[in-house]
Amino acid sequence: MTNAEFAILSLIAEQPRHGYQIEQVIEARGMREWTEIGFSSIYYLLKKLEKDGLIEGRTEQTEGRGPARKIFHLTQSGAEALQTTLFEALSKPQPCYTSFLLGVGNLPGLPADQTLTALGQYHQALAERLAHLQTRWTEQQPLPYFVDALFDYNVTMIKAEITWVEKLIKQVETEMTKLDFKKELKHLYQPSAQKFEVVDVPPMQYLMIDGHGDPNTAPEYQAAVEALFAVAYALKFMSKKEKGLDYMVPPLEGLWWAEDMVAFSSGDKDQWDWTLMIMQPEWVTLEMFEQAVRQVEKKKDRPALSKIRLETYHEGLSVQILYLGSYADEAPTIAKMHQEFMPENGYEPAGKHHEIYLSDPRKVAPEKLKTVLRQPIRMI
Repeated sequence: MTNAEFAILSLIAEQPRHGYQIEQVIEARGMREWTEIGFSSIYYLLKKLEKDGLIEGRTEQTEGRGPARKIFHLTQSGAEALQTTLFEALSKPQPCYTSFLLGVGNLPGLPADQTLTALGQYHQALAERLAHLQTRWTEQQPLPYFVDALFDYNVTMIKAEITWVEKLIKQVETEMTKLDFKKELKHLYQPSAQKFEVVDVPPMQYLMIDGHGDPNTAPEYQAAVEALFAVAYALKFMSKKEKGLDYMVPPLEGLWWAEDMVAFSSGDKDQWDWTLMIMQPEWVTLEMFEQAVRQVEKKKDRPALSKIRLETYHEGLSVQILYLGSYADEAPTIAKMHQEFMPENGYEPAGKHHEIYLSDPRKVAPEKLKTVLRQPIRMI
């Protein structure tokens, strides 16, 4: 039974009614605030319920001098069906499916200023709806206790939703004030995907951890990633609490090389060496770092924690490009950087191959991954 059929059947169960009387009750009680019943659909629903044997229409004289009308009465089958539906409705919480919740689940897809505008409009609409409901509730008094309960429920829910939306708006405003190093250092973290660019990378401090082996299979690699992010987030929260400076944790970065560079260029990943890194703001001190490591140690035993260090790394003059696609398919772009761009412009390698992982491979399809490919260089 649909909600609209349920509503119509329940109104006839209260007392026999003709179609226009049902519309009057729906309007008077503000029932369209909690269920969808169009005026034009009432007679369609009455015909369907009658065909199903749940109600019975009888032509009867109405009060006054009006013409005879078809009055609908509840049948025994209708009474039984209504009781079953009522019990299920009252005993089983129903999931909420709305486009608004889908929107909330995809907030990062909209710029923060537009998000605030949209949420502000939603908040205003809720406030207007609340005022409308409260007015209708007052106008209809006195009401049967169960109708009164319906108004009370909707007013209470809207008030709660208004409070919740106000909280979400504050969270979005807080996000807007967070320092995003990918935007602040746009020239380093958002290079062109169309051409190689030469940049001068200043000295920057990083959380660093060294390792060896295939990043796809070596347990050491995953342990290093988990430990790095655990300490990075501990530092972020410490910075916000102690210094009032909040920021988004920068992306994971990696330096890659091999003792025998033939193994590196040939893709023999078991022979690779690496240093994983997460950039840290200049106000993060060695004391804060050591405190963050201790905090993480207390929460969970992470063997890789003992290998993490806070260190300044100066890359200097470098060539870079934004690569779009799977990590496994980077080789042609790296080869073009080394074999075409660098020699044609009078450069040679002067450091370790550097990658910055702007996408989360757990959430992004391989063909859509964004990675900054960087190589320190010097003039020949």
